[in-house]
Amino acid sequence: MKKIVFILCIFTNVILAQEHAWVYLDSKEDVAGYMANPLTMLTQKALDRRTNQGISLDYSDVPITPSYITDISNASGITYIGSSKWFNAIHVYGTQASINALTTLFSYIDSIEYADDSLNPGSFTETTSNITSPTNKFPEETMSVMYDYGAAQNQIEMFNAHILHEQNYTGSGMTIAVIDTGFPNVDTNVGFQHIRDNGQLLGGYDFVNNTTNVYTGYFHGANVLSLMAGYYDGTTNYIGSAPDADYYLYVTEDIDNETPAEETYWVMAAEQADYEGVDIINTSLGYFAFDEAKYNYDYTTDLDGNTAFITRGAEIAFAKGMLLLTAAGNYGNDTSWGGRISVPADAPNSLAVGAVNSSGVYATFSSKGPTSDNRIKPDVCVQGQGAAYINTSGAVATGNGTSYATPLLAGGIACMWQAMPEATNAEILQRVKESASIYTTPNYTLGYGIPNLELAQTLNVNTLELQGGFSVYPNPTKGVIYVKFLNNTKAATVVVFDVLGKEVFQKEVYKTKNRIDMSSLNNGVYFAKITFNSESKTIKIIKE
Repeated sequence: MKKIVFILCIFTNVILAQEHAWVYLDSKEDVAGYMANPLTMLTQKALDRRTNQGISLDYSDVPITPSYITDISNASGITYIGSSKWFNAIHVYGTQASINALTTLFSYIDSIEYADDSLNPGSFTETTSNITSPTNKFPEETMSVMYDYGAAQNQIEMFNAHILHEQNYTGSGMTIAVIDTGFPNVDTNVGFQHIRDNGQLLGGYDFVNNTTNVYTGYFHGANVLSLMAGYYDGTTNYIGSAPDADYYLYVTEDIDNETPAEETYWVMAAEQADYEGVDIINTSLGYFAFDEAKYNYDYTTDLDGNTAFITRGAEIAFAKGMLLLTAAGNYGNDTSWGGRISVPADAPNSLAVGAVNSSGVYATFSSKGPTSDNRIKPDVCVQGQGAAYINTSGAVATGNGTSYATPLLAGGIACMWQAMPEATNAEILQRVKESASIYTTPNYTLGYGIPNLELAQTLNVNTLELQGGFSVYPNPTKGVIYVKFLNNTKAATVVVFDVLGKEVFQKEVYKTKNRIDMSSLNNGVYFAKITFNSESKTIKIIKE
């Protein structure tokens, strides 16, 4: 009898297995009305950022239709997780049968994408790996004008952020969104008194628990924030890399559960950051393994900058004019994952940050590249081993992690961008890379090396030129672009994707046949992945 009951339980569990899925919609209501009234979609600060960078509003800026969310949320067997206007998609949780039934209930559903790729049409079944789910905040090993940086001096001076500070570029007027696990005691911790007194905490949201209270939860986010915003000037001295920037704090990491829902929470936070007019997003989170192995990413195929939902969201965020810094990860010594980076660090236009020690030597825990499509990652490195931060008790402590290297650099870049307010996010990204110590000889541990933000301001960069390959012009374009080949490059394959990551077309180009006609495409932002000499690069193209 026990055997029969046991078999019945297994059978029932299989039938009732719950799945994460994104339901893509084929329409939005009142698109013309929203486009005619931009302040119904974005704040004035966000619109100003778009104008300054020559970025047009498009369909993805229009809010998702509320009645569609209500319909699907109330459907039998469906749990609503979240929604994304960028993707025009709703994240649901339920049985496969309940999710599939949505397509017969609602005519406005375009397609369904399951987080378990084996359930999607045309997919293949992979052998389940024995990779276990890590806590996707990156684990750290915690140990107990002229500025006195105290314990932070070496880490600030490593990439010449102190020189920007001496020139009175301390992040004023720049807005940074920190997407993390929680920010306990930031509303009371004396280490954040400076930003509280000056009104630099502009707000935030906990997307995991659906609350505006972000000052609870796991300590990781508060530590990360301190590397940028922390400030002590007295008996104890400590100054973060952007002490005068403004901050939004978003919680998207569910510290108790690792599920694909966290990718949707992250995209929702990025959309809110876009709405508020944020300039820089700092993400000291990463994903590759989940509580249920069926959702795990495969390094050899999935870390290509175009597969993970969170990675595609990161690329859209860049297309909106924000600059993203993403921690490479602390898996350098993790043999089950091969020591590689995680998502969204594989996003082509995110600045993936690795870690070095106080002497600028590679920290062995720092995740390595390349991406699965053989791109250089991490992009750059700064101090993440023995990095000083302010803990939730208000004491200055030290710890290890690319989680700490990333905000250090994010704050420094905010100061640099303050000094160059006319620059686009693409130009800032390129300047940082080209200023790095081994830009001409990059590798898969340090990327392009340690940046020099003082040098980055003075470089004469061409954001369209790809090292050793070609340039693309004109950009923005009215319809036709040309590929100019450099050095010995003779041919390339160009694959164009829309902001949702869907392939639009593919074309071979040569030195004598270098014209690409995009006139048939709708106006908006596209990404061209260009493969040449066994390398791939991705650039943003604006079609006007």
